[in-house]
Amino acid sequence: MNNPLLEQHSLPPFNSIKVDQIKPAVQTRIDQVWSVLGRQLELIEQGQTPSWSNLIGPFEEASDLLNQTWSPISHLNGVQNSDELRDVYAECVQLLTEFGTAIDQHEPLYKAHKTLAASEDFNALTQPQQKVIQDALRDFTLSGIALPKAKQSRYGEIKQRLSTLSTEFSNNVLDSTQAWHKQFDDIEALVGLPESALAGAKQMAEQKNKSGYVITLDGPSYIAVVTYADDRQLREEIYTAFTTRATQSSKAGGEWDNSPLINETLALRHELALLLGFNNYAELSLATKMAESPQQVIDFLNELAEKSLPIAKKDLADLQGFAKTENDIEILEAWDVAYYSEKLRQQDYAIAQEALRPYFPAEKVMSGMFAVVNILFNIQIDAVREVELYHKDVQFFSIKKESEIIAYFYFDIYARDKKRGGAWMADCRTRRLSNGELQLPVAYLTCNFTPPVGVTPSLLTHQEVTTLFHEFGHGLHHMLTQMTDSAISGISGVAWDAVELPSQFLENWCWEKEVISMISGHYESGEPLPDNLLEKMLAAKNFQSGIQMLRQIEFSLFDMVLHTDYNEDSPMPVQVVLDNIRARVSIMQPPSFNKFQNGFSHIFAGGYAAGYYSYKWAEVLSADAFSLFEEKGIFDKKTGEAFLNTILANGGSKEPMELFKAFRGREPNIAALLRHAGLL
Repeated sequence: MNNPLLEQHSLPPFNSIKVDQIKPAVQTRIDQVWSVLGRQLELIEQGQTPSWSNLIGPFEEASDLLNQTWSPISHLNGVQNSDELRDVYAECVQLLTEFGTAIDQHEPLYKAHKTLAASEDFNALTQPQQKVIQDALRDFTLSGIALPKAKQSRYGEIKQRLSTLSTEFSNNVLDSTQAWHKQFDDIEALVGLPESALAGAKQMAEQKNKSGYVITLDGPSYIAVVTYADDRQLREEIYTAFTTRATQSSKAGGEWDNSPLINETLALRHELALLLGFNNYAELSLATKMAESPQQVIDFLNELAEKSLPIAKKDLADLQGFAKTENDIEILEAWDVAYYSEKLRQQDYAIAQEALRPYFPAEKVMSGMFAVVNILFNIQIDAVREVELYHKDVQFFSIKKESEIIAYFYFDIYARDKKRGGAWMADCRTRRLSNGELQLPVAYLTCNFTPPVGVTPSLLTHQEVTTLFHEFGHGLHHMLTQMTDSAISGISGVAWDAVELPSQFLENWCWEKEVISMISGHYESGEPLPDNLLEKMLAAKNFQSGIQMLRQIEFSLFDMVLHTDYNEDSPMPVQVVLDNIRARVSIMQPPSFNKFQNGFSHIFAGGYAAGYYSYKWAEVLSADAFSLFEEKGIFDKKTGEAFLNTILANGGSKEPMELFKAFRGREPNIAALLRHAGLL
């Protein structure tokens, strides 16, 4: 039987993939890489001098075929999860982790890279090609290539186990999220919820074959309840369920408890760092990032906290006073914060996020966003029909520059059952030269917005609009690259604390009056967002900015301190670490049952371990980069072209500080971020 995952396709053959074909296809691709590598190294052993054409090129070609086989499987596991797929996915992750570790510790391959880097041929390579080799040598070192065999073996065991723990953590969060729901026959129980949320709850009940209304822990439903439900007891119930996901206290008890996974993950990460000669995992994490040391990161975060605390304390005092006046609430609880914050926002600015929804239908926002990047970067985005998709809600687009297609992307923006929460960009195809022909980049762009209900289209809050722009910024970084070597093409090879620069950068346009008229249009009348609502929205932009800043600083410091101060002899309980951070930078302590860490997928099931600070670090870069547009004009073509040609086009071919200075003319400073956040 033919296996579509082993056939040549310009795009993934989603509808032809069968679960029983996945593992054989992955194993075949891995075997092909080893076969190619073996042939090339044999030629080198026989006297050929290592070169790009006989070492790097063939290896990259075989590795790209492996990625083409794996990327649709990895994506489907996130957006169309099933028990059958999950089991095979976990098995393949183990295969790939074992393969990756073996490559990273392959001594003949390492020596061939070293020989090439020391040869005269190296100087004849392009600068991006030199960066590929230099990065590879760095990664060999960080993978324990110089370790004794026994320690290399232990390194491989740790990497395998960490991979398994990451997958289990993610699955536990997904399962515990979807295990909870609450059904109501009477709409009176949901008083306060906006019409869009009620329609979604009714649709969810229908999907679950229940009567009335159903609320869940999925993002749109949870946020709507804690923000708008007048029933304080209901808000407490859903808040409790959400903050005890994947814990002993969750609905399923300890079945999906992530606590032991967290403890084992931290111990193994620390052991891995010690094996490689670092004092802690934070140092190992920063070895490939812009930041130079954990202390530099902690100092950076503490500086932001110091500037944010006075404003955050005033934010909280105002909120507590309002809740006392509004409903005689003496003690503001965690499940009250979003509810009274929204009411206070409406009182002070006469505007609610829900009031904005009708003006931001998803399709209108998307078309307006495409128009914005068309002006900024001289690109055209068109829908492409008759493409094989994995779900009816998914859309597919091409990007053209000067009438030539340069990239494609999938847009999957609606929440649904069996889909991982959150929003992300992932690569489907990487821009590279393949046997003399240019392979175009293809991206997956995924969000979890409220889907259309009946004849009513998907309507976004302005916060969701910024999320859409954010992910599209990541997509542009991947798709507008001009690099042709996969290791430094798009976001590949970009330091993790700089990878959020293009995404956060693009968010800035969501707040510009000229852009609002492009991305808004009432779903019934087509009327753009009225000036009076726009003025209120802009006035409310920095509402509770101090609180929001401290929230992200809390997460970032927790992550960095957790991985910096870990003591293998007597590990401090994770909850104690978090409580200590909160005592310093949080202005309101959450209830003791809140186990935020058990759902912190960014650092325990994603790539942000000892790197969550990257959001704030890159926000400094993005705010400072946007400040040049503020000086020159938000649609200044010369400035847009400069950003495209420095930050986006170069991918990971140069160090991010070098690229930033090439664009901005100087190193970044914190002033623009503080100004944008209203903290000056």
